Amino acid sequence: MSRTVLIVDDEAPIREMIAMALEMADFRILEAEDAITAHELVVDERPDLILLDWMLPGVSGIDLARRLKRDPITRDIPIVLLTARSEEDNKVQGLESGADDYITKPFSPRELIARLKAVLRRTTPAGVEETVEVGGLLLDPVSHRVSVDGRALEIGPTEYRLLQFFMTHQERAYTRTQLLDQVWGGNVYVEERTVDVHIRRLRKVLGDAHQHLVQTVRGTGYRFSSR
Repeated sequence: MSRTVLIVDDEAPIREMIAMALEMADFRILEAEDAITAHELVVDERPDLILLDWMLPGVSGIDLARRLKRDPITRDIPIVLLTARSEEDNKVQGLESGADDYITKPFSPRELIARLKAVLRRTTPAGVEETVEVGGLLLDPVSHRVSVDGRALEIGPTEYRLLQFFMTHQERAYTRTQLLDQVWGGNVYVEERTVDVHIRRLRKVLGDAHQHLVQTVRGTGYRFSSR
């Protein structure tokens, strides 16, 4: 599965250079030229990592980093600061803002990719890259596939994220609001009943043999359980 990197830099040539290098290393790329656009993309797309330029017009990269790290929905997304500043105190300030690493321009594409991969290895939560299996239903996050007894299921991206969350958080009831925060990323434009629509789609994908795993909890929301 390709990991998604959001490149936030107000200089288009730099974004293009970084994007080319990362695409060749099999990353999926999102781009933003300012902090406001970047924040919208983070909430909507939930990238795996943010490559963030220190000097942005308007809201600085440091301020955006602090805002993302304060928000429970976005604080676990790793941030790598990109800057021409090399002074020691600026590096410290960058790391204190919540950044996970710091790369000083100029840099080689090989160094950048190696640093990004190292940060992703350090910050990937346990269980997110491990195969999960329940009663013949198997979710493989590395290949981004779901299968039943070896037969691949056709599953949409939202249903996949919903199933992955459920399979790594079994036996606990979640409200629709909690599911929106965890799976959709707290996007305020999504209504709670959207959860019900995707639950129905997920049950349909799972079929007769496994749809019972996604249980309705009256007065609360939903739970994933093999009991």
